[in-house]
Amino acid sequence: MFEYDQELVEELLATDVTFRKLHDEHREIKEKVHEAEIGTLPLDDFTMARLKKEKLRCKDKMAAIIASHRTERA
Repeated sequence: MFEYDQELVEELLATDVTFRKLHDEHREIKEKVHEAEIGTLPLDDFTMARLKKEKLRCKDKMAAIIASHRTERA
């Protein structure tokens, strides 16, 4: 995730509490989705769809923070 901005991601993880919380939340949801997909975490379709939307919401917010910081640097 955000491979092209890895340096900025590392900086934000160290300095931006909001970004770090979003990153952690995204990672936790990603793990749950993976566990559900391989069958170790039983989830109904509605819950799975909700988790995927929440994961995407986190990623979108992180992308917005990255874009904002990239713009500030330019």
